[in-house]
Amino acid sequence: MAPHMPQLEKGSTITGQSLLEGVSLPAAVISEPALANNIAWMQRFADDHGAQLAPHGKTTMTPALFRRQLDAGAWGITLATATQCAAAFEHGVARLLMANQLVGGPNMTIVAGLIERGADYCCLVDSAANVEALNQFFGKRCLTVQVLIEFGVSGGRCGVRDTSALAALVDAIAAAPAVTLCGIEGYEGLIGGEHAVDRVRAYAGQLVATLRALMDSRAFAGRKPIVTAAGSQWFDLIAEAFDQADLRERCTPVLRPGCYVAHDHRSYLDALAEVKARHPELEGNLQPALAVFAHVQSLPEPGQAVIAMGKRDISCDPDLPIPLQRHRTGEPAQPLRHCAVRKVMDQHTMLVIPDGLDLRIGDILSFGASHPCLTFDKWRQILRVDDELRVLEAMPTFF
Repeated sequence: MAPHMPQLEKGSTITGQSLLEGVSLPAAVISEPALANNIAWMQRFADDHGAQLAPHGKTTMTPALFRRQLDAGAWGITLATATQCAAAFEHGVARLLMANQLVGGPNMTIVAGLIERGADYCCLVDSAANVEALNQFFGKRCLTVQVLIEFGVSGGRCGVRDTSALAALVDAIAAAPAVTLCGIEGYEGLIGGEHAVDRVRAYAGQLVATLRALMDSRAFAGRKPIVTAAGSQWFDLIAEAFDQADLRERCTPVLRPGCYVAHDHRSYLDALAEVKARHPELEGNLQPALAVFAHVQSLPEPGQAVIAMGKRDISCDPDLPIPLQRHRTGEPAQPLRHCAVRKVMDQHTMLVIPDGLDLRIGDILSFGASHPCLTFDKWRQILRVDDELRVLEAMPTFF
């Protein structure tokens, strides 16, 4: 049996069962009311700013969630690797924005197969060497691959850093018949520190100015180009830069946040508070939707409980798990006030508990996490539940 596939007695199914009584724990759980709220909230945000939404699928790698996002109006799904693109395409995602360079023959082979089967695929480039490799590979297959120029951040990851590198890259693409330039891409998520907001706004302005210069020079050969950026922290600042009437008429702005679909209980909760402070007119909120449920398995000494959940089950980066609630069948959930995780091992979590807390062996506790990506990728499936913690669906993941 694959790890982290909660099972019931032979002949039964998880769907329709009570999480507290019918599912082997620990289990990763996503709340349907919060999920529905989050999908609608971010789609409405993109629509209100005249932008398309291509959620970053690497967060969840859960096709059932991709379908929910697409059905709500998403333009496509963003992925990070060729294998992720293949998994998404096999589950019905036709438009694939790979926010990464496509490097290496085996990865190009995967993508070529997707294009041959009708995928609308594009990837990033930031060097003439990569363009040449793409041109040679796809040219031999009599295919064309769509690319976006990656506009980088000084000291960051990939991407061109100056106008001379940009010009050389544009020339290389123009000389590569199997490579089609379809837009420009950026990622502002690495910008931080003092004056981060001003620096993100400046970067977004540079991205838009570069796009305009490329359009004026006819680098896109008459095509309506894509301009895309926005992680889950600064998406409002990128949307501001893209939200210009003449820009929308000449190009396709695309926002790419991913973590919003599950949100979280600390990092992005704090980031959203900053977004709302910058934009008090925004209605509603994203809601934490993802939690891991696990049993109390030992109360070895006063002030400590050992939980049957560890690093194999929940993210510990950038924060330790956040205690949420105690759950007992037939009783209202109780908040775990004044509790704190002290240490997390492979399969055990040490929880500091206050005097007088009514906690028993076998009680079920729920925990939140910071940065949902690093919890999703620990599971082969995520359980979607209703307000009463009844399982509505077991959603496979494809990491």
